[in-house]
Amino acid sequence: MSSRTTRLVSIATAATAVFALAGCSSGSDAPERDRTGAAAVRGEAAPTAGSPFWVDPRSDAARQVEQWQAQGRTEDAKTLKRISERPVADWPAGDDPAPEIRKAVKGAAGKRTVVLVAYNIPHRDCGLYSAGGARDSQGYLDWIDSFADAIGDARALVILEPDAVSHLVDGCTPAEHHGERNQLLSEAIDRLKQQPATKVYLDAGNPAWIKEPSKIAEPLRTAGVARADGFSLNVSNFQTDEAVKDFGTKLSGLLDGAHFTVDTSRNGAGPLTDERDEAWCNPPGRSLGTPPTTETGDALVDAFLWIKRPGDSDGPCRGGPAAGTWWPDYALGLARRARG
Repeated sequence: MSSRTTRLVSIATAATAVFALAGCSSGSDAPERDRTGAAAVRGEAAPTAGSPFWVDPRSDAARQVEQWQAQGRTEDAKTLKRISERPVADWPAGDDPAPEIRKAVKGAAGKRTVVLVAYNIPHRDCGLYSAGGARDSQGYLDWIDSFADAIGDARALVILEPDAVSHLVDGCTPAEHHGERNQLLSEAIDRLKQQPATKVYLDAGNPAWIKEPSKIAEPLRTAGVARADGFSLNVSNFQTDEAVKDFGTKLSGLLDGAHFTVDTSRNGAGPLTDERDEAWCNPPGRSLGTPPTTETGDALVDAFLWIKRPGDSDGPCRGGPAAGTWWPDYALGLARRARG
């Protein structure tokens, strides 16, 4: 996955010269509470009463919990349940997304909504840590068709192409690819919306990347956001709920009141603010953010989601593995610093 944020602002400058809960547990013995007000046993995940989303029982985090329990690391295993017992987005990879999606749909069994990320646009991530994507336009449309078919009539929420529109704005994606990208995003929205219970949110970056909502409003329109269910913000980034909601509200006002979702997976401590190079990449001291829920308290915010899978590396920085690779030590740090 791409780190999609401060790095991309810096890269774009060079190229043109490219989902407040922080702190440790208090000293009190009283149970913590999640955003729904439900009590949680200290050190374990709070109840998910406010979340209608599917939890993968065989996620990397869930398997890590089992492994640590078998090794006698019981406290670490209990702490990591803060991730393993929460719904996290699935990013189907490879040329055929269908098997992974069908597995999620089967697991949800019609009772929960599966959260999916469509991340396969040609020229993805401008050749950076998450470079790749479909080989060409037809390959992408075929991939999206398979993606949508696999969802069927299940309840699904799809985050469409993190970074793709923002890269058009920041100069990372060459101008010769702009027309193709807009067409592909537009067709992807239309194809996904043929599924009767699928919601689609076109990614719009984050407020530390494209800082003026007016700069991305028209590109989102061109890419077809009006036919989607709204836009997504803060994917794989660390901006606070407050900062993202303020940006999203302003952008919504430029898009006829469009709704949006927020990735709160790792934003509990906010962003790293020391302006170091690659401050976006596996920054230390971060924590889990608001648990996934549709009970956001904001009429424009349809959901707080964990889009970036907490514990997946941003890339080979600060000792991390390749982008998208499970990194249990980093996951444990996020969980230890979280509340609720």
